[in-house]
Amino acid sequence: MSNVLLIDFGSTYTKITAVDVEREVVLGTAHGITTVETDIMDGLNQALTELFAVTGKLEFTKVLGCSSAAGGLKMVAIGLVLELTVEAAKRAALGAGAKIMGVYGNELSEYEIEEIGELNPEIILLAGGTDGGNKEVILHNAKMLTTLGKDVPVIVAGNKSATPQIVKILSEVMTEVVHTENVMPRLNELNIEPARETIRDVFLRRIVEAKGLNRANKFVDQMVMPTPAAVLKAAELLGKGTAYEPGLGDLMVIDIGGATTDVYSIAKGDPQQCNVALKGLPEPFAKRTVEGDLGMRYSATALFKAAGAKMISDYAGVTELDVEAYMQKVEENVEYLPENDIESKVEIAMGRACTRLAAERHVGQLETVFTLNGPAFVQNGKDLTAVKIVVGTGGVIVNHHQPEGILKGAAYDQSTLQMLKPSAPEFWIDEKYIMASMGLLGMEYPEVAIRMMKKYIVRR
Repeated sequence: MSNVLLIDFGSTYTKITAVDVEREVVLGTAHGITTVETDIMDGLNQALTELFAVTGKLEFTKVLGCSSAAGGLKMVAIGLVLELTVEAAKRAALGAGAKIMGVYGNELSEYEIEEIGELNPEIILLAGGTDGGNKEVILHNAKMLTTLGKDVPVIVAGNKSATPQIVKILSEVMTEVVHTENVMPRLNELNIEPARETIRDVFLRRIVEAKGLNRANKFVDQMVMPTPAAVLKAAELLGKGTAYEPGLGDLMVIDIGGATTDVYSIAKGDPQQCNVALKGLPEPFAKRTVEGDLGMRYSATALFKAAGAKMISDYAGVTELDVEAYMQKVEENVEYLPENDIESKVEIAMGRACTRLAAERHVGQLETVFTLNGPAFVQNGKDLTAVKIVVGTGGVIVNHHQPEGILKGAAYDQSTLQMLKPSAPEFWIDEKYIMASMGLLGMEYPEVAIRMMKKYIVRR
């Protein structure tokens, strides 16, 4: 027997995927309402009942899980310079699958400490200073965190010269203080993977128990990572491949949810033109961004403000009053679904707006600068114009009959020439909603996960 069960404890639904790793097939998928407030096993058992009704009773050799339940992994990132160590810390947290509640640079004030307390983060990532560089700011911030009045796990990923003293200061009031390598050991040099792994370790040891997910431990062999980290792992496998199984090459993944839109890119993103200079920090090859104001249900009001009625009505081919009427219904009832053709068009347009705005915030931008030799171009962020594949996942994409209409928002747009979005991408759909599951499977069976994604993620 070679059956593996892969579980995603989501904020709303617990989604399960059963696979046969020998035959490399999906045996079935199902979902139940996530019941983290009572007993996490209630929602899981509901999903299992639904699965077994289709597949018959299955036995599993391994059960792996990931989670974004109860709001996911909420973090605060602190550093020295906003454009440098703060940005490096933020990227490490996002790559680990976190939801960033706040970012802070320079010396923390009493007001900012109060704000961090109100944000109630589950992990604080404390960075600042290159190795051998500025120690004063990170030491000041460590001392300020001792006045937080809350016992929050702190990961120290700053100037190694100050780390022992910082750990000693924080350990006097915090139960768990973990140190790892500096996220920026030298100026403009990123080193975020050690911090990512440390964040995941702390998540699994502390946060899983705090969210009640430990009640599933008797059933789940291993809780591996936060759900967004699993999707990033799947995207990286699908794009890069392994020594034994080739990937598809550079790609983007658009994951639209009810509350957020996540964008992942697997590409170097270097300038595609010879007369363009890079600006800012080096970009990670595997990058994730998350937009908390772009969502189809819980963030519908924020989406309306960010996109505006005109963008959505233009995409839908309906009036702005039609858009306002539908979004009012969604705001009043997040479970409301389209009931006629106009509402269906607005739903697609909302998804396209989420895609467009999230993609524009993720990709790099070109800026024209004027020099003595004439105009020149500067690139800040990734140039993804050469990316040929955009993968769509998330409920509104997977369950909609026109997902490619939603994903068009990720393509290069003549109205925003400075945005370096894919110029002529193919759209692929995660029809069985398996990307998070394949990220989990890829931790132990990477080649199998790649081949299964090639089989089940469909080109439109």
